[in-house]
Amino acid sequence: MNECEFLIYHISQSITLLNDLKNVEIKIDDEDQTMLLLCSLHSLYNSFRKTLIYVRDKLSFEDIKGHLLSKDKIDNEFGSDNKADMQVFVLVALKK
Repeated sequence: MNECEFLIYHISQSITLLNDLKNVEIKIDDEDQTMLLLCSLHSLYNSFRKTLIYVRDKLSFEDIKGHLLSKDKIDNEFGSDNKADMQVFVLVALKK
């Protein structure tokens, strides 16, 4: 399983877990769901995680999911795993 497939699988598992909690009437607000997703990411995403947490005032689960998938797609297309490149991508994405 490549990194992109692993990330998609990880996000899918997170959504499944959150839906299971919702089904047993445990409510977790969107910002807490977002933090759970970010904090459960592999250590390769530490820089990405910190940038998103400290740059954004409000975090949305859907926004973070989209940023993660976009970042991973760009990394796969251009072969980038440079932390500086990742931070620049996050800052550009957040300004849009």
